Amino acid sequence: MKHLISLKEQSREDLLEILELAGKIKNKRNQGERVNYLQNKNLIMLFQKTSTRTRLSFEAGMTELGGHAIYLDARTTQVSMSDFNDEIRAIMRFGNVLMFRAIKAEDVKRAASFNQIPVIDACSEKYHPCQSLGDILTMMENSKGLGKIKKIAWLGIENNVSNTLKLAASKLGINITLISPEVDKDSVDESLNQMANQTGIVSYTKNLGEGLKDADYVHTDTWMNMEFFENGKIKPKFEKEYKRRLKVFKSYQLSLDLINKYCPKAKIMHCMPCHVGYEINRDAIESKNSIIFDQAENRMHIQKAIIMWLLEKNI
Repeated sequence: MKHLISLKEQSREDLLEILELAGKIKNKRNQGERVNYLQNKNLIMLFQKTSTRTRLSFEAGMTELGGHAIYLDARTTQVSMSDFNDEIRAIMRFGNVLMFRAIKAEDVKRAASFNQIPVIDACSEKYHPCQSLGDILTMMENSKGLGKIKKIAWLGIENNVSNTLKLAASKLGINITLISPEVDKDSVDESLNQMANQTGIVSYTKNLGEGLKDADYVHTDTWMNMEFFENGKIKPKFEKEYKRRLKVFKSYQLSLDLINKYCPKAKIMHCMPCHVGYEINRDAIESKNSIIFDQAENRMHIQKAIIMWLLEKNI
């Protein structure tokens, strides 16, 4: 049985197949054709963390495919009150695919280990494969082909999103440079790093000019963990770490001035939500270089393809 967890499990050919399928489904939709290939199929969406684009893209995508998406907020279920193994096995009895936005990747892997239905890691502390594949789709569209994407630059903290982006890029033969002063320790996966680094097309630097030179696309993500905030304010126990990160990462903010200085033709990307004044500023978001909202939409198209691919459906 196939699962989509970290992209370590997928080959280059698998990734190309998913991307090609996404392009076909998107084209059919844009031409007004029905794409209801999954009638009477259920997607279980289990959320341990809040979400905007992940929920919207999976739920809208499954609906357009003719199936049904069932939303489960872990806080309003017995998942946290009962034995996880028991609850997750019962949950999977009600669907054909499980999409799990989890606090810990190990729980996603545990769900997949039962091999009841295909399981998708829809964002954990280590991985975000759906985001990365959606981003590759967006870059392919803007560059008019995979082979025309020459260099990706990642700016800011190394984290779950950069993990799967660098792995996807390295498997697809795209050079990627991570410009970062620090790695989020919770996101570290040594076997993923080894797999990506052994390709020889992943590089690391703290130097902005070196990292951004000749970049076709510049990506960023928040430096601040969602857990730091409550009702828009910093929780007291995270205030010290918040201030430390602000000091370390402020010079790595993605701005239009930075783009114009080092790579004026580069497209600006962000997985959202954008934290204006932290990892990105407003002029970068609103710039003609920005394709951030194309990224957001393409999450829906790639989710459709992932579900279809996992269920071994083609068009």
